[in-house]
Amino acid sequence: MKASTAVGMLAVEGDAELVEALAPLWSELSSALEEGFPPSLALGVVGRDGLRLSAHGGLACAVGTPVPATPATAYDLASLTKVVCTVTLTLQAVTAGRWALADPVRRWLPGFPRLPGGATTIWHLLTHTSGLVPHRPFFETCSGRPAIETAVYGEAAGTTPGDVVAYSDLNFLLLGWALERCLGAPLDTSFAAQVARPLGMARARFRPAPADRGRVAATELDGDQRLAPGLVWGEVHDGNAHALGGVAGHAGLFADLDDLARFVRALLAPAELGVLEPAAVELLATRQAATGDDVRGIGWRLEPDAWGRWPEGTVWHTGFTGTSLLVAPAAGVGVVLLTNAVHPRRRLDDQAALRTLVHRRLAGALA
Repeated sequence: MKASTAVGMLAVEGDAELVEALAPLWSELSSALEEGFPPSLALGVVGRDGLRLSAHGGLACAVGTPVPATPATAYDLASLTKVVCTVTLTLQAVTAGRWALADPVRRWLPGFPRLPGGATTIWHLLTHTSGLVPHRPFFETCSGRPAIETAVYGEAAGTTPGDVVAYSDLNFLLLGWALERCLGAPLDTSFAAQVARPLGMARARFRPAPADRGRVAATELDGDQRLAPGLVWGEVHDGNAHALGGVAGHAGLFADLDDLARFVRALLAPAELGVLEPAAVELLATRQAATGDDVRGIGWRLEPDAWGRWPEGTVWHTGFTGTSLLVAPAAGVGVVLLTNAVHPRRRLDDQAALRTLVHRRLAGALA
């Protein structure tokens, strides 16, 4: 039985029992929206048959004339690009025999340096064990992709791959470029052909059209991801992805709630939807490396202990702009949380607290 309800600025629709069981969460999220943080959100609970519950509300843009968020508002996914696009294409290529996780990065990117401590592999990039630094603002000093590639290769010189996890955007910059060599097509073209279209992810894309800006959630005002002040709206927030034309392996993808619900369902029912083989989905959740509480599968994080009691094999990831995905195959459920929490300015501690609140409430009801 379905139910629809409105709690302040929040509209909720879905399984009646689940809607009722989560009534405290709706009140908390409505209060948060009314207080202005996050400016907007879209929340989905996904089962193997599709969306079981959805909620949305708030403002897609709160600067100037307010723009209300709708169920079709697309969000800058930030680092969810890594798992939705880059990891998925990587494992598709493995399944097809086009490359292997043990391939040296130099096989696909000849400009990558030779390292005295042993070759960095595709696996090292996927598990963040390459030894590369977390981030560099290449957009501040480099103009165009060739210069940025050279700078990334320079950062790789002298690194030592191993089993220490150190999260790095540079790993997925490299993966994106390697995939283009492996697949013989631009990253956004491969994603559209091999993931978005087969799953019916109608709004998921890199580089939204300028005419669609009103249907995209705005991000930061006068932040540090541009060389000049202004509001980032309708284009990728990440400065390096922006400098690369909006397409990169670590950031740049936009999608709405329905798009990500379809993607999550593909991980919950891989044999039915066929974008990833069941064995590839199982590999995602297989422990590869860990340092402290950062436990890694293939691309995804494992063991979301701070987010409540989720079953073994749960995978999760976050995006800087305020997005997150959690998929628990053992429970047959996934959670999509989309916000523009860096709009108009960052409140990263509050963003982390919101994610924890949402997932703990949902774990109590679902897991």
